[in-house]
Amino acid sequence: MPRKPRIEIAGYYHIINRGVDQRVIFKEAQDYEQFEELMCFYMKSFGITLHNYCLMSNHYHLLIEITEENLSKLMRQLNMNYSIYFNKKYRRVGHLWQGRFKSWYVRDEAYLYTLMLYIEQNPLKAKMVKALRAYPYSSYHYFLDYPNIPQCLQNSWIVQNHGDDREAIRAMLESVVDSSV
Repeated sequence: MPRKPRIEIAGYYHIINRGVDQRVIFKEAQDYEQFEELMCFYMKSFGITLHNYCLMSNHYHLLIEITEENLSKLMRQLNMNYSIYFNKKYRRVGHLWQGRFKSWYVRDEAYLYTLMLYIEQNPLKAKMVKALRAYPYSSYHYFLDYPNIPQCLQNSWIVQNHGDDREAIRAMLESVVDSSV
């Protein structure tokens, strides 16, 4: 029996995908960079706004905004092309992803704000780093490197609301987050 199609309405989405059997999907810096490159390419290609992201060793989080029904198309291209890259590089076959990506519609501004903090603070929660600035595979460090922000983050909520105010960005993203997200 085929699975039901996703309901895709305009708005913000929290996206998560995990490696099959919770395996590592980013083994070295080049893997993270390849995913970031693909992510930015497909965000632009599909006209989707990337607000925040964090790439962990065995999963990733994205906060995106869509204006048309193309979320599944974006994710199919991103996950498929990264899988091809990864499987070819590491001479492996089979599924890379645990399953279909997970997505949650963001219903209000309070949840949006909490989600931005949750995504950026993931490396701290996992005790991978002691400070957010030490983790290179999230959008956090780009926001503090204004005006060198990649094109795929230039329309993000943080840039639109804080611009180059590094102190406001740092204070926001380092504030305490509710762990119930």
